[in-house]
Amino acid sequence: MTTPDNERRRFTRIDFDASTELQKGDHLYMVTLVDISFNGILVKSDTPLKLALGDEALATIRLQGDDVAIRTPVTLTHQNEQEYGFLIENLDLDSLTLLRRLVELNLGDPTLLERELDHFFATDAH
Repeated sequence: MTTPDNERRRFTRIDFDASTELQKGDHLYMVTLVDISFNGILVKSDTPLKLALGDEALATIRLQGDDVAIRTPVTLTHQNEQEYGFLIENLDLDSLTLLRRLVELNLGDPTLLERELDHFFATDAH
């Protein structure tokens, strides 16, 4: 029997609108953040990104101007038309703290947050 994606998903996607950019070498792409989780981000771009599956980039998600931002290396894992899905590779402590607070505010349930953090710290990729 096939399990729907939402049942297999270990990390809740948070719909969030924030100024977001991706940097790959000398290229800087301004994109629209669709959603974010402890596992990755989904962005939308009106112009095609010159990225291939497996390419790494640096994502900057500005929560409050330039002062408060999540900065993390990401890897392109899937692309569908104008949407690009990236796996978060390594969050520094400041970015992890900001993402944790963002998830906490949107989940509204400390039990769900603890479950997500358990999954996050249990994965080998982090």
